Amino acid sequence: MKTLTVFTPTYNRKHTIHRTFESLCRQTSRDFDWLIIDDGSTDCTREWVESLGRKISSEGERFDWMGRHLSSVDSNHFVILTNDQLRIEYIFKPNGGLYTGYNTAYVTIQTELCVCIDSDDYMPDDAVEKIVSTWNNCKAGKIAKGIDLGGIVGLDFNVVDKKPIGNYFFQDEEVCYWEDLHHTGDSKHVMRTELMRSVAPQVGFEGERDFNPYYMLMQICDRYQILAVNDNFCWVEYQTTGDSMSAGIWKQYERSPRSYAKYRIMQMQMKHGIDLKRKLMLCIHYVSSCILSNDSGWLRNSPNKLMTFCVAPLGLIFTWVVKFKNRR
Repeated sequence: MKTLTVFTPTYNRKHTIHRTFESLCRQTSRDFDWLIIDDGSTDCTREWVESLGRKISSEGERFDWMGRHLSSVDSNHFVILTNDQLRIEYIFKPNGGLYTGYNTAYVTIQTELCVCIDSDDYMPDDAVEKIVSTWNNCKAGKIAKGIDLGGIVGLDFNVVDKKPIGNYFFQDEEVCYWEDLHHTGDSKHVMRTELMRSVAPQVGFEGERDFNPYYMLMQICDRYQILAVNDNFCWVEYQTTGDSMSAGIWKQYERSPRSYAKYRIMQMQMKHGIDLKRKLMLCIHYVSSCILSNDSGWLRNSPNKLMTFCVAPLGLIFTWVVKFKNRR
């Protein structure tokens, strides 16, 4: 069995996912498989995948819109083997949003490690080699010291200026809890699959597609330390269309308020990296999400009731800001 699975949730990204594929074909290490979770694409993504090689499996498990496993099997789940022996597993599921692709991935992946590479991004040629060698070199030593590592984290680099998106980690090869790094910028988490599976599926709300899959990642990063390395694990080119998680954040607040409220509750209960200032901001965002979703239980459901009550007027003001931004 391979060490790593690269998984790629995708929705109508046939025009960019070929770059992801080409970068995987160039990898200096083949100790990985590729899993594609197609979230209901209508742009012939499936046909493109089928053209990449020969099918070694023509059917597999079915999944619902939230990425939960169903009991039956069908031809929307198959495995391709390319001419240069890259194993590609493809799953087509009803559209549910990015986090539902993560749900599907975590119950499907069998390798020790997993990493998400978006369908509009791609990996440096030596990324898999660096990931696997870093993990193998550090794992035994950390376990001997009683450190149960959750995974490793590297950097995302911008395609345009060839620099890290944000900044480098303050100290290379530092083992700590993720939030204690106080990293500003984008990063790429390579996590132990069994840990991510333990917090999946991320149960969302039908019709709310913007629930951030970081909801699962942050739960594990709050319990397990990770190894931070200043290596480029992913080339990123931001998309500006409205279906991108990095675009239209104000619209996402209004489209998926129950999801954001649930996310803020989880963040407020984290043990690491949440200082008073951040907790205040989380409470403000939480109140706003509850107003937008007409949730009358906003105070009862808050894990920080006194602070939530005190910042409620600011939450109302933030709600006005969200609505103003979305009506411009």
